[in-house]
Amino acid sequence: MIRVFLSYSHVDEKYRDALEKHLTSLKRQGLIDSWHDRRIAPGEEWAGSIDENLRSADIILLLVSADFIASEYCHEIEMREALARHERKEAVVIPVILRPCHWEGLLFGKLQAATKDGKPVEKYQSYDDAFLEITRNIETIANKISTQRNNQTSKIQTITASPRSFGTSHQDSQRSFLPRSSNLAIPKAFSDHDKDSFVSDSFEYIAKYFEGSLEELKNRNQEINTRFQKVDARSFEAAIYLHGKHVSKCGIWLGNSLGASRGPASIGFSHSGVGERNSYNESMSVKDNGNMLALEPMGMGFHGTEKKPLTNEGAAEYYWSMFFAGQSHEGNA
Repeated sequence: MIRVFLSYSHVDEKYRDALEKHLTSLKRQGLIDSWHDRRIAPGEEWAGSIDENLRSADIILLLVSADFIASEYCHEIEMREALARHERKEAVVIPVILRPCHWEGLLFGKLQAATKDGKPVEKYQSYDDAFLEITRNIETIANKISTQRNNQTSKIQTITASPRSFGTSHQDSQRSFLPRSSNLAIPKAFSDHDKDSFVSDSFEYIAKYFEGSLEELKNRNQEINTRFQKVDARSFEAAIYLHGKHVSKCGIWLGNSLGASRGPASIGFSHSGVGERNSYNESMSVKDNGNMLALEPMGMGFHGTEKKPLTNEGAAEYYWSMFFAGQSHEGNA
């Protein structure tokens, strides 16, 4: 069975869901199986799970949008590893252009997209038309990989039956199919500058995530009004109004875990807004696991929730969930 990995921004989750529904026909035929980060089970280490599935995939779909390109994890980690495997002919990388964006000049811009001329899904008459075309193209690639794999298996069986007639080529063929660990990440040393830059970039992503989510929430619900306001370059506030009544508010800011200019960089959250930034309901700081950086919450936001490192998308969704669940907490930070 051909393994398909979906790399995407959580902002584009609705597109991923629609694509997976169309891919069901290929799954029912036993041709493919798909994986994405929402399949990570509770208690599993997210970075290790992503790395393992990315390194074992036969087809890697890059669900491309401006948010995908802006995502440090999608673009700098998943995409680069995907392209490295593509160059080594270990996997096939296919860009799936979801929304109009400037992608042609990026590293994956040289690859053939899943739609003709890289036409964005949003530009089709319907999503079904777009994802049908994409599914058929994925089916073609999956069948090609399956055929190549069957041919390689037959060749190995022939070599095993009469190894002497092939000399050293038998060893070369066996070597290419040796099992290997998925844990091949090389330890890295991150400087204070790296960590501060990472937290700063994460804050900017969270701000954009909230601004875009509030706009979409308002567009989908006539009874809803929203407000997104940048207080300054290091903080913003968000609010939701139902029938004109204020129902939810939060402030998020870039600061230091010990206040003022002391302590490592962090991202604070308060149901009361930005205020003096000395009282908060949750705070996230950088987590260094030895080969990549992530954000780790203190665990104040949701009682009983296990603390674990989060990507930019995961951190934004964590704070967005607190914001949504914070109606009764307003003014109690």
